[in-house]
Amino acid sequence: FYSYFTLVREGKLALGDKVNIVVPTGNFGNILAAYYGMKMGLPVRKFICASNKNKVLTDFFLTGCYSLDRTFYTTMSPSMDILISSNLERLLCDLCAGDSDKVKKLYTELKQSGSFQVDEETKTKMDGLFYGGFCDEEQTAETIRRVFEEKNYCLDPHSAVAYHVLEQYREQTGDGTPAIVASTANPYKFSDSVLTALGGSTQGKTGLQCVELLHERIGLPVPEAITRLKTSPVRFTASCEAAEMKDAVLQFLGGKA
Repeated sequence: FYSYFTLVREGKLALGDKVNIVVPTGNFGNILAAYYGMKMGLPVRKFICASNKNKVLTDFFLTGCYSLDRTFYTTMSPSMDILISSNLERLLCDLCAGDSDKVKKLYTELKQSGSFQVDEETKTKMDGLFYGGFCDEEQTAETIRRVFEEKNYCLDPHSAVAYHVLEQYREQTGDGTPAIVASTANPYKFSDSVLTALGGSTQGKTGLQCVELLHERIGLPVPEAITRLKTSPVRFTASCEAAEMKDAVLQFLGGKA
């Protein structure tokens, strides 16, 4: 709503004009919030669901089939590295008019067989509201580089995914409706990935050294919370392998289950 009214104040929209909302998402949280905003009166034409290489949501909006039979990737946009989007269940419940039994049946199928298929009525509702697209690692890095060169704006990897999918959507559909892109993080949070995308070298560099090098390149102020890390004491040093996690937790709890 804030972004929408800002566009109205700036004369880029007339009050009541529709916008598209673009969200980079894995767990479907922020885009679900935008959907609820539409139900509260926000004029929205299309919700553009942007995924990274883990494109389970893209495939779902394209086919109506939610399938876990796929490879899981670790990417430079880790908040989106998710295969089970927990908030999608809430959307489906609303699209199914609150029929919780119907939604429960779908998720029982997902648990038992690894996939479910929505019915034609639900798929038609989805098609009218949502577009799903994805951006792989190479496209993410290229988008970060290109947008910085062309617009002097530094995207974090998650926001770059959203920006790329918006361009993809406009090219495929010809829909030039003004769009609000949810930019989700400060680029310094992912300094190594952003620096690499901009042509810098991270070889042999610590995380804080990457922050300094990125600052030299883009000139944006470094958030205070990151700057403080330079002088903050190290509080935790323990680490363990995944197979050792249970024993590590028990040890942390003093040996009590």
